[in-house]
Amino acid sequence: MGRVLAIDYGRKRCGIAVTDTLRISANGLPTVRACDLMDFLKDYCAGNEVDLIVVGLPRTIKGEDSESADYIEPFLRRLRHEMPQMKVERFDERFTSVLAHRAMLDAGLSKSRRREKELADKTAAVIILTDWLQSRAAGGFNIPGL
Repeated sequence: MGRVLAIDYGRKRCGIAVTDTLRISANGLPTVRACDLMDFLKDYCAGNEVDLIVVGLPRTIKGEDSESADYIEPFLRRLRHEMPQMKVERFDERFTSVLAHRAMLDAGLSKSRRREKELADKTAAVIILTDWLQSRAAGGFNIPGL
């Protein structure tokens, strides 16, 4: 069984997280600039067995796609084109940024560390992947469309 990789996609930076080979836990990887993401994914997947990429889908409180979802679509089209063999799922990422900042606060990180956007992006990716893992354990669903 291969790993699952999750992306908290942003216009400038992308948080990345990956499961262990047993898909029990999610661990953050270094944050990647959005313009370097495709190269990173190709390199990472070439050196590691990855079965699935989960991409966070920004949603509003009402459950509709947020404005941020518009800039993720071109990336998803490129991903399908450049890595057609890779399975991709979109997963609701509502409130992950808020939860990431709360997790950093609860961890006792200093104010200056909490301001590090890369750390927040990585933490958000870990939350997306952890939520995805928990939803699968509970018989959850995925968002169709890919």
